[in-house]
Amino acid sequence: MKVVPLANDDPFVDPVRPESSERPAEGSTLIAGRTASLTLATDSLIVLESRPTQAIPFYNILWVELSGPEILIKYAKPTAKDTVRVATINYPVEKPDHPHTAAWVATLLDRAYGEAQRNKRVKVLVNPFGGKGKAQKWYLQDIEPIFAAARCDVDVQKTQYRGHAMEIAERLDVEAFDVIASCSGDGLPYEVFNGLGKKKDALRALRKMAVVQLPCGSGNAMSWNLNGTDSPSVAALAVVKGIRTPMDLISITQGDRRTLSFLSQSVGIVADADLGTENLRWLGSARFSLGICIRLLKKTVYPCDLAMKIELATKQEVREHFWAALKDHSLPEQCRDSLDNNLREASGLPPLQYGTVNDDLPDGWTLFPYDKMGNFYSGNMALMAPDTNFFPAALPNDGCMDLVTLDGDVSRIAALRSLSAVSSGAKFFNMPDVKYCKISGYRIIPKDQKDGCISIDGERMPFEPFQAEVHRGLGTVLSKSGHVYEAPCVVGKGAETV
Repeated sequence: MKVVPLANDDPFVDPVRPESSERPAEGSTLIAGRTASLTLATDSLIVLESRPTQAIPFYNILWVELSGPEILIKYAKPTAKDTVRVATINYPVEKPDHPHTAAWVATLLDRAYGEAQRNKRVKVLVNPFGGKGKAQKWYLQDIEPIFAAARCDVDVQKTQYRGHAMEIAERLDVEAFDVIASCSGDGLPYEVFNGLGKKKDALRALRKMAVVQLPCGSGNAMSWNLNGTDSPSVAALAVVKGIRTPMDLISITQGDRRTLSFLSQSVGIVADADLGTENLRWLGSARFSLGICIRLLKKTVYPCDLAMKIELATKQEVREHFWAALKDHSLPEQCRDSLDNNLREASGLPPLQYGTVNDDLPDGWTLFPYDKMGNFYSGNMALMAPDTNFFPAALPNDGCMDLVTLDGDVSRIAALRSLSAVSSGAKFFNMPDVKYCKISGYRIIPKDQKDGCISIDGERMPFEPFQAEVHRGLGTVLSKSGHVYEAPCVVGKGAETV
């Protein structure tokens, strides 16, 4: 190995960030054979040889090792707009046993993974019916090669029936794996969280096991929020490089049942649009927009009594909270410290601070008779689909649910304007007819209706009263940033008008 001094025109400045004036540290270039050099730049590995210079982002590097007299580097190479494939470069190294060579390899791996865990042990659940029956194909073609190149230890199992993933998660040895990855839509992660929640050591299991989605279904909201994509191969790369992140979970009590929600809960237009268009799944996420549009035009109302524990009542308070969280990255650490304390005191799910739906209304809750409710939508993530940023101020672990309500008797024009604004997030958030706040618990009691739709994470629930309360950082996921969702940052710092 040789250390190469930098030329005055410095060809090793990272082309991914051309504005950067940082230069590689001394010893960051490895001479590979007679014609090539490998340089650790700001965000990329620069490969310089007789061919045009190649910049491989550290994020895309899956593995690097010395194999005999050669250095072998595997990385995720973009081959289309939303596809990456494993590619390999290998070069001879003059002194593979030299300490500087080993140090260079170690440094590249450090930069490639950063805070992310290497060699993840992944339990993969494949829903063979997901993605119109293509989930197994997508796993073998798009996902498995990424995991293999990254030296992940993988165990694969197909789910055979509804609820099977819940049973697998409940019986899983959490010491044997770091991640449970669902090749599916959002249904399997819902089952996995609830399976872990059924374990005798549920707190520890939910803290230990990161739950992720590899998008292979018609609804891939979890992947959009945490991986920033619905591409199976790009999501696999995001999981390989994912940072452990605490995420709030919500307890739902209904009758004598308690379940966990990770995504959203809805009553009214959104629930009807979701559950009432099951026959249109072939339309993908478009079925959701179509269902909402039809119900808005009908000016349907869903009368209920609504009680809430409000934490941030105004949009301005929500804005200030959101921007403070973006600047303060200590929220995940606060969650971890709190959970570590709870682990010493309890083993199952945390106790319910507000009781169940069968108890008296908790102190400090506000009751609202809501006879003209058009839409009640509570979210734990920002994006419900790639073009539906319903909860632009949602955060993974702030201990709050984001609540959107819309009266059912607003004009059709106002209702349609609200629908068309959802894709931008900002316009939707600022619309005067859209009520937006942050809450820590609520209870809904439907009235004057014999039947209707209640959706919890896209799953149909009985049409009867239910109560929800948030548990800060109870779940664990993998995210790209470690503290925010991959949704467009559209919540302005100040009050805005539409």
